[in-house]
Amino acid sequence: MRSSNPVFSRRGFSRDTGYAGFNAQAGGPTANPYAGTNPYAQGGNPYAQAPTDPYAQGQPGTQAPPQYAPQTRPMTMDDVVARTGLTLGTVIAGATVGWLFLTQNLGFAVGAGLVAMVLGFVQSFKRRPSPALILAYAALEGVFLGALSGFINDLPKMSGAPMQAVLGTMAVFVAMLVAYKTRIVRVTARFTRFVLIAAMGFVLLSLVNVLFMVFGGGDGLGFRSGGLGILFGIVGVVLGALFLALDFKQVEDGIAYGAPREESWLAAFGLTLTLVWIYMEMLRLISILRGD
Repeated sequence: MRSSNPVFSRRGFSRDTGYAGFNAQAGGPTANPYAGTNPYAQGGNPYAQAPTDPYAQGQPGTQAPPQYAPQTRPMTMDDVVARTGLTLGTVIAGATVGWLFLTQNLGFAVGAGLVAMVLGFVQSFKRRPSPALILAYAALEGVFLGALSGFINDLPKMSGAPMQAVLGTMAVFVAMLVAYKTRIVRVTARFTRFVLIAAMGFVLLSLVNVLFMVFGGGDGLGFRSGGLGILFGIVGVVLGALFLALDFKQVEDGIAYGAPREESWLAAFGLTLTLVWIYMEMLRLISILRGD
């Protein structure tokens, strides 16, 4: 079953990491029903070139017939960059609207955030990417983030905190991209299992904390304030950074295996989810450090 947090629920291209939404290769309660071999890997790619003539094998001097062209243009890095830029641009546009008009009306903003979460779940369970659905998610998520950020910015001692969170998110992205490209961070099956198990534990503790807050009042188990809150916030940011590495691996494998061009929308969706996660954790951490 996929996680209740959409940032940890997406379909990937990776060959053996099992990145597709908390799957367990060996089955079990967390097994991903879509897990298995990479559909773009050799031997299973429906867009791969046609095989050689079976009657030509073993016959000296016989040349194989010409191979057919792919049925669709494969995904490129330019496709991923363009779709990610469009998706993040939509988030920024929505955030601008939320910041300017909904800072004092958080009820509507929270509603937009809940609808965005539902749209994220729907896209996560769809077998094919839907650009309209992804952009609608980005716009509504942006409205929620903008209104929340504006509200926090107006609190005492919190002026400038959202901009610090944006800069912190950008720094995490660049640092992880450099670490991934230089192979300081290597995405292996063991790495992926560790990240997924840690993320599930983080989400579970967060949900338990929310339940204690709702029924017991206060800060629940104390995961969002004081020293324990700072530690929990740092863990959240680190987990987001590690998921960026999984996103980069997803893109790299999709290009290497000749994924169709439309799959670049899934890469953009995954990167956007992770960046939103990092921003939220960064903003929460800055709030705790400023003592509000």
